[in-house]
Amino acid sequence: MDEQLSWKKTCYIGDWTFVPQIRVKGPDALQLFKDLSVNSFDNFPLNRAKHCVQVNEDGKVISEGILFRHGEDDFEYQCGTPQWIRYNIATKGYDVETSFPLSHKLQVSGPASLALLEKLTRTGLRDVKFMAHKPVPLADHDTTFLRQGMAGEIGFEIHGPIQQHDEIWNAVYEAGKEFGIRRLGRRNLMINHMEASYPTGCIHFFNALADDSKAEFRKWVDDNPLPDGWRGTAMEAWPYSISTSFTGSWDGEDIREIYRSPVEMGWAANIKFDHDFIGREALEEEVANPRRKVVTLEFNSDDLIAMYATLFGQGDVIRPFEIPHSPYATAWVDKILNADGETIGHATFPGYSLHFRKALALSFIDVQYAEPGTQVTVLWGNPGEPQMKLRATVAPAPYKKDDRRRDLSAEPALTV
Repeated sequence: MDEQLSWKKTCYIGDWTFVPQIRVKGPDALQLFKDLSVNSFDNFPLNRAKHCVQVNEDGKVISEGILFRHGEDDFEYQCGTPQWIRYNIATKGYDVETSFPLSHKLQVSGPASLALLEKLTRTGLRDVKFMAHKPVPLADHDTTFLRQGMAGEIGFEIHGPIQQHDEIWNAVYEAGKEFGIRRLGRRNLMINHMEASYPTGCIHFFNALADDSKAEFRKWVDDNPLPDGWRGTAMEAWPYSISTSFTGSWDGEDIREIYRSPVEMGWAANIKFDHDFIGREALEEEVANPRRKVVTLEFNSDDLIAMYATLFGQGDVIRPFEIPHSPYATAWVDKILNADGETIGHATFPGYSLHFRKALALSFIDVQYAEPGTQVTVLWGNPGEPQMKLRATVAPAPYKKDDRRRDLSAEPALTV
């Protein structure tokens, strides 16, 4: 509980070191990212970062993550699917060199994060704009601070060589005790993504790599392994075993049903039609005529109480809603139904917010049902297991106020 409240009241340290990355250097580096990404690169100065999104020919997201620009021809992309970059380099002849460096990525976020990090590093951070990064010495090491805020609050990610991970983590945690810091554990890892509306691959959506159109890509990855054998996210061909790879009531036969576009995930502002890129035509059509929209669903609390009651009564036991979050990563897709029982969207990895006292789910719903206050039903339970219909109310996404971009120059010093 105190972990969840930390990004509202104090701060937390979370470890995202597991996110892979690819470094791309060379004369064609910029053109590579232009060709693959929906983003514009006309205004991308050095020492900045952006949320980079790459899609397939149908405009569905293959890859998304944080792209750093370290030099004119030097980029670092942190995402779950960097093999897509590697494949395109090899098959299309871009003149670049690649490497897969290992770095720590420690996230410090919450209202006390600025005061903590300035005191620890003795370095002013109030000049760091949102999605800018700055070299900062910490614990006798050189690190890079990226200002972002996945919790929807003031936040920084601390990056540096993997060898210094433990020293940096310990230094931040020890200094943070004065500021009420909490360690963000696995069961809370995605709650702030849910509240702040940051859909995450293989949690809230499925990367568009599993259908037949990407069979050649998957074979290339198998035939050209990295030295450590790492393959990447969403690398297996469909069909999966629904019982082991998926959770939820979705029972479709075409994996493409649960691919998502940047439009429906709330990232339309990232899309710029000032350059040619894979999927441009499909996204031009969707931007003009969007079909679905990301919302937050509030589950009816009385229905959840009735769900838990099946554990202690007679009859079928319904798979319970785990609080605050299931402790494993899975593609979670529940069907959203209208009053006539028709599927009108999909609810994804659900979680419990102590701050709001609500069970919530980032969800993708037909635009005609996306108005806040609309009443819908979620079909809960895996196919072949006991199922239950849960009432739910459509609410905005993000669900909480977005404070990431606050002007740090006006922030008062924190008194502890």
